[in-house]
Amino acid sequence: ISFTHLIGYAVVQALQAVPALNSTFVADIDGKGTPGVVHHDSVGLGLAVDVGRADGSRTLLVPVVRGAQSMDFRTFVIAYEELVRKVQTGKISPDDFAGATVTLTNPGTLGTVQSVPRLMPGQGAIIGVGALGYPAEYQAADHRSLAALGVGPVVTLTSTYDHRIIQGAESGLFLTHVAECLTGGHGFYESVFESMDVPYDPVRWQADVNAVDSERLRLVKQVHVQSLVNMYRVRGHLIADLDPLSAERRPLHPELDPTTYGLTLWDLDREFVVDGLAGREAMTLGSALDILRDAYCRTLGIEYMHIQHPAEKKWIQEHVEGVPLALGTEEQRHVLDRLNAAEAFERFLHTRYVGQKRFGLEGAESTIVLLDTILDEAASGDLVEAVMGMAHRGRLNVLANIVGKSYGEIFREFEGNLDPESVQGSGDVKYHKGASGKFVGRSGREIPVSLASNPSHLEAVDPVVEGMVRAKQDKLGSVDQYEVLSVLVHGDAAFAGQGVVAETLELSQLAGYRTGGTIHVVVNNQLGFTTAPESARSSVYSTDVAKMVQAPIFHVNGDDPEACVRAARLAFGFRQAFHKDVVIDLVCYRRYGHNEGDDPSYTQPRMYQLIDAKRSVRKLYTESLVRRGDITLEEAEKALEDFQARLQVALDETRQATVPAPAQIPPSPAAAEPEVAVPTGVSGDVLERLTTEVVCVPEGFTVHPKLARQFEQRAD
Repeated sequence: ISFTHLIGYAVVQALQAVPALNSTFVADIDGKGTPGVVHHDSVGLGLAVDVGRADGSRTLLVPVVRGAQSMDFRTFVIAYEELVRKVQTGKISPDDFAGATVTLTNPGTLGTVQSVPRLMPGQGAIIGVGALGYPAEYQAADHRSLAALGVGPVVTLTSTYDHRIIQGAESGLFLTHVAECLTGGHGFYESVFESMDVPYDPVRWQADVNAVDSERLRLVKQVHVQSLVNMYRVRGHLIADLDPLSAERRPLHPELDPTTYGLTLWDLDREFVVDGLAGREAMTLGSALDILRDAYCRTLGIEYMHIQHPAEKKWIQEHVEGVPLALGTEEQRHVLDRLNAAEAFERFLHTRYVGQKRFGLEGAESTIVLLDTILDEAASGDLVEAVMGMAHRGRLNVLANIVGKSYGEIFREFEGNLDPESVQGSGDVKYHKGASGKFVGRSGREIPVSLASNPSHLEAVDPVVEGMVRAKQDKLGSVDQYEVLSVLVHGDAAFAGQGVVAETLELSQLAGYRTGGTIHVVVNNQLGFTTAPESARSSVYSTDVAKMVQAPIFHVNGDDPEACVRAARLAFGFRQAFHKDVVIDLVCYRRYGHNEGDDPSYTQPRMYQLIDAKRSVRKLYTESLVRRGDITLEEAEKALEDFQARLQVALDETRQATVPAPAQIPPSPAAAEPEVAVPTGVSGDVLERLTTEVVCVPEGFTVHPKLARQFEQRAD
């Protein structure tokens, strides 16, 4: 986004507030030679684009953004950039030049401070934008002195208008409205941020308070800057962009607002002592806020200031403040590969086994990226083994893409190729069974990994995994080396609600039970079966229970797989450095019902309106890589097709295989003794009355449309 985008959009808003400038003089309005004026209902904003020719000469082309008054900022920028692209690539057409009512020209890009551009026939006004910079008399001054004085860059806007139809006062009102928009008036930046999905509040324009001879005021501001830095470390997570559904916008917390501390936008360019922030002793307030927001308020939010040990807090600060965020190209391709594998697996089961329970991972595919990164770090760190425990959600995906259980074996369970020794059939055993395998990470290093069988759907496996890990560590005999890693994958509602979670955490640092730190991954789909968080717990986060053992908590947006990689590396690094538990809260969503057989829109209609309109994390990440030029769309789709082809081959082989016949038929269970018959009948009148009552709807109550159809059928 450039300043010209913002200025152009402000011009469009001002034309709606002062429509007189969106007019054209005509010499013959009635066919009788009478001059007149045409007031345009639509804004056609002409964009003067400078084009250099091969011979060194220059020309000016003016394509038009038509219907600009009906566009939000995002749409306006896309239309603007598309016209510029057409000009630069020589694909502009005559139709793109039609319909201009007002033109925007920007000679400031060539260094012109102020210009009075010439009107063209058919236009009422042309707006000139000068260079953005310090006034000439200040250009050689020290920037620190300018900051102390509150002197900032300026831009000059000019309005050349047709005086036959536009009065000078109207032009003045128009320029005033543009200036008010650009300084934050009329909700301008709020609308810009909303259309661009920026989950933060814009900086507010305020008068400067900075008497240059006041030492006391300077000291007060210094103290307040220190408080602000500390508050971002404590509360930065509260404004982090964590929810992939963006269901509710998080307002700026007062303790994170510089104006709370008497700091204004004029202080952003002033230098303050920051006491080691990003390894620096001093920097401008603007730079400090950039570092703090990148560290704590983007798609990764961190809770760690509840920890009492300074060394642990300092470790986190050193690893997130001012640290580069971007992954390398090969890392990005590996992340996309893991997302392809996760989505292809779930999509394949969803289409091949319609109506069967899967407890799928759709909406939380970044779980595979997280676990893949953790185990890759463990293998690279020379750990001997990893033991995992998890609930039912995503278990099959983890078995296939992390533990290495063969697709064929998983498909056989869906096909009904049961264990011959089974009496009752498999039921939902496949969502409880464990497996062992060998994980091979991006680094090429290997590590044995086991997923423990889980007797319940939820958290009963937690202490079982800890016991398995402790036993393996004791058997190795390497005291305090903690060479076996424990990883527990939880659901958000169960992590907050089940006592066994708190009990397991409380044992984590006791000499007889410690395992050197467990990495807890909470798959937070913001729904406990059918219950929303606000109806399920009093705490802010489902992970708040972990604060009692002073575990750091990394909250991460599941739609940002690169942030998931950073969270996984931070969690593993902290575990290795301090041998304590650490929690990753993966905020995501559940695309289908609890077990794919129920309709979640009955109980969460608004949430599922958002989910139904949402593209998968794989698609979103692919688009971001394509936009950055890191991969082509064809390459991404080809990789997904390759995974689906491999799955189809495994399914075909499974269905062609002969099911082994049992060696003998298991004995039937003994017949139960018949119960004594008891009278259970009711009269027909009672049944008739009940049938009527169960389909009666209270006055003023709106029934879900699908449920209404069931009521109608039941009444018939």
